[in-house]
Amino acid sequence: MTGTSGVSEPILVVGIGADGWDGLSGSARRGIAASEVLLGSARQLALIPQDGTAAARVAWPTPLVPALPGLLEQYSARRLCVLGSGDPMFFGIGVTLSKLVGAQALRVIPQPSSVSLACARLGWALQETPVVSAVGRPVETVLPELAHGRRILVLSADEHTPVVLAELLARNGFGESGLTVLEQLGGPGERVLTGTAAHWPQVPGDPLNLIAIDAVADSTVPRLTRLPGLPDDAYAGDGQLTKSEVRALTLSALAPAPGELLWDVGGGSGTIAIEWCRTDPACRAVTFERIEPRRKQIAENATALGVPGVRVLGPAPESFAELPAPDALFLGGGLTQPGMVEACWERLRPGGRLVANAVTAESESLLLQLTARHGGTLRRFQIYRAEALGGFTSWRPQLPVVQWSVVKSD
Repeated sequence: MTGTSGVSEPILVVGIGADGWDGLSGSARRGIAASEVLLGSARQLALIPQDGTAAARVAWPTPLVPALPGLLEQYSARRLCVLGSGDPMFFGIGVTLSKLVGAQALRVIPQPSSVSLACARLGWALQETPVVSAVGRPVETVLPELAHGRRILVLSADEHTPVVLAELLARNGFGESGLTVLEQLGGPGERVLTGTAAHWPQVPGDPLNLIAIDAVADSTVPRLTRLPGLPDDAYAGDGQLTKSEVRALTLSALAPAPGELLWDVGGGSGTIAIEWCRTDPACRAVTFERIEPRRKQIAENATALGVPGVRVLGPAPESFAELPAPDALFLGGGLTQPGMVEACWERLRPGGRLVANAVTAESESLLLQLTARHGGTLRRFQIYRAEALGGFTSWRPQLPVVQWSVVKSD
C-alpha cells in the first residue's frame, strides 16, 4: 500500500485478542494509529477505541475471500491496516493475504493464538496437541484425529459447534470423552464450560469459542486409525471395494506424503481415496466413478470417515480435463478399457507413481505388457480369511491380485 508520503509500505496485519486494545503491544497500537484505512470484522473493529486511530473503518463483506482483491485495489493508495484474531498466521487472515500478495507485502504483528491461550488454561503441551478447524469446514474432519487418551483442540465455527461436535463424538464411539468449551479466551467475558460428549449439558453460548476434547473411546467400537486397511464394514455401498488387506498393500505402494494429490480411477466405494486422505490432513484426492449411486456413496463414506474434501467426479478419462496432474494414480477399474491406461499415464506427472490392481486373466496379461513397456514392479497377492466350517475353521481364499507399481520417469 502507498501512504500519504507516497512511499510504498507493507500492509500491516495486527492480531487482536478478546482483551482488545489493552492487550496490544506498543508497536501494534502505533501501527493502528498511523493507518488510514482499518479493515476487520465488525467485532474486531469495535475493539479499537475511537481515539485509537482516525482511520476509516471498513467491515469485511460476506463472502470475504472473493472480495479481497477488489478491496486491496480500492485502498491501494492508502496506508492500510488489517485486523485478525489472535495470531493472523494461524488459520487467519494473514495466511489468506500472504497467498494473495506475498509475504514481502505484509508486516504481521501477532498476538497469542486461541490455541496458545487454551493450552495455557488447560495445562496441555502445545506442541503435542493437534488442532482441527471447523471454521468453514465440516466438523467431521476431527474424526481421523480421534484415539483413546488423545487430547485435541477444535476451532469452533460458532456457538452451535460444541453441540454438533458432542453429537458426532457420541455417534462414533467417543461419547464418554470429556469436552471443555473455552469462550472469549483472554477477555473480560472469558468462560469455561465442561461436560461429556454423550451428556453435553450446555446450551449454545458465545460464538467465539474453542473446544478441547479429552478423548475416551468405547472399547466395543472398532478402532479406525490413520493407518491404511480399515475394516471393510467401515464402508457402506454395494460391496464394490478394495478389500482391507489389499487396500493396505495398495496404499503402501502409492506411498502418500503430506500435500500430495491422488487420482483414484474406478472409485467403487471410495476406499483408496479416503484412506489416502486419512494418512495426513494435507493429502488430497480426486476419485472417478461412472455409476452415479456409487458417486453419492463415495461422498457419504468420505464424510463419515472424516475426509469430506475428497472430490468425486464422473467417468474417466472424460473427467480428466483441466485437473492438476496427480502425484500418484491408482487404477482400480477400467484397466482393460481401450485408451484408459494411456490417458492415465499421459496425465501422471513426471516422477509420479502409478499403481494398478488386476484380478482377471485379461487384466493380468495387460499388466505384463505394461511392465515390459514402462518397467516397474509386479507382485501377486493371495489373501486367505478364516471362516467357520461346521464346528471347525477353514481358510477361505480371496481372489488373487496382481499389482503393478511404477514411477514415471519422463
